[in-house]
Order: sequence, then structure tokens, then C-alpha cells
Amino acid sequence: MKTTLTIAAAMLMAGNALADFAELVKQGDANDARFKPDAALASYLPAEKLNPTDASLLVKIARQYVYRMADLSSKAEQLKSGRTALAYSERAVKLAPKDADPHLAVAICLGKLSPLVSNKEGIEASHKIKIEAETATKLNPKDDFAWHLLGRWNQELAQIGGITRAIAMMVYGSLPSASYDEAVKCFQKAIALNPNRLIHYVELGRTYALMGRKEEARKFIEKGLAMPNHDRDDPETKERGRKTLKEL
Repeated sequence: MKTTLTIAAAMLMAGNALADFAELVKQGDANDARFKPDAALASYLPAEKLNPTDASLLVKIARQYVYRMADLSSKAEQLKSGRTALAYSERAVKLAPKDADPHLAVAICLGKLSPLVSNKEGIEASHKIKIEAETATKLNPKDDFAWHLLGRWNQELAQIGGITRAIAMMVYGSLPSASYDEAVKCFQKAIALNPNRLIHYVELGRTYALMGRKEEARKFIEKGLAMPNHDRDDPETKERGRKTLKEL
């Protein structure tokens, strides 16, 4: 009888913990949708303590630390938040290596960190961004943002020169194949999968600008600028687009 009561009590506690976890994640998701990273973390981090091996939750936490970077005033704070995001993403990959989202999260975190680190560390990050983005596209070929990241990788690597190119040669041995044409294909694929994400159009247009194809550049950047903001980075993306238009 005593054993039965003990088992029943344990089951009740487990059920309560699951309910608490679900409620915390729900609250975090609501704030994530409002782009309120600190408020989202206030729910996600306690949820993590209840279930530290939930890979999808770790990806959500990583996203909040990435979002926070834009609101932080110092480079040191931004680096700390970005590295925390990367650590959560890498934990998620170890827990769910066959899930595309953790791999994509690693690529996104590295992309956000790249402008804040040395050229050498940035090139090393670039190498991993390509690997993780390609892995994400293989695990989920319909993930538009994975294709977008591959496009950005090609766009960035195709335009490097001078010291950065020399460092890339040291890191890679020989520069991997990257081109504006391949970037265009990736962005077009992303648009086909999700025509409602404005960043695809703006970056496709910016790639055409780098290729000297001004008419196409203007067409796609203006299309992206005309779309309503939806994602957290959309205002920043539009600013890049406007800057490119001024330089055409």
C-alpha cells in the first residue's frame, strides 16, 4: 500500500512538472512572438531547469540571446550574449543531430558573431556556417532560411579580398567554391519556399548589385522594402537595402 502511494505521488509530481513546463514554454512563446527576448527568457530559463534536454527549447533560448544582441550597447555584452546563444545551439545539436533547427541555429549564431570577432575567427566561423547550413538544407530541404543562409555565405565569401582572402586561404587551405551566381540560386530557392519573407528579396537584390546588375537589384530591393515587417531583423534588413539603393 505504501509503495502504491509513493508511486502515485511520484506520478502526480511528474504530471505537475510537465504542466508547469508546458505553461512556461507557452508564456515564453508568446513573448518570443512579440520580440521581447528578456521576457521570453524569464519563462524559457525556468522551463529549461525542468527539462534541460529539450532540444527545441534550447533553440528557442538561443534565439532570445541572439535577439538581445541588437539591444546591447557594448561589443563585450553583444559577444557574451552571442556566445551564450551559440552554446545553447550546440547543446541542441548534440541532443537532436538529425533535427534541422539546431544546425540552423548554430549557423545563425555564428553569422551574428562574425562581425564582432577577428578576421581569422570570422573566417573559421564562416567555414562552420556553410557546414551547418548545408546540413540543415539536407535535413529539411523546405527550410527557406537555411537556403537563405547558404545564399549569404556565397554572397559574403565571393566578395572577400586582400588580407581576409589570405586568411581564408590559411583556414580552408584553398578557397571553397563560392559565387554570386550560387548566392542568387539560393535566394531564389528561399523565395520559392517562402515568398513572404522580405529578407530574401533584399539580399537577392543586394547580390545583383554586387554583380553590377542594377535594374534587377533595384527591382528586388524595392519589392522587399515594400513588404511589411514580420521578423525581428526586418528593420535592419531594410536599412541595408536602402543603403544599397543609394549606392546604385
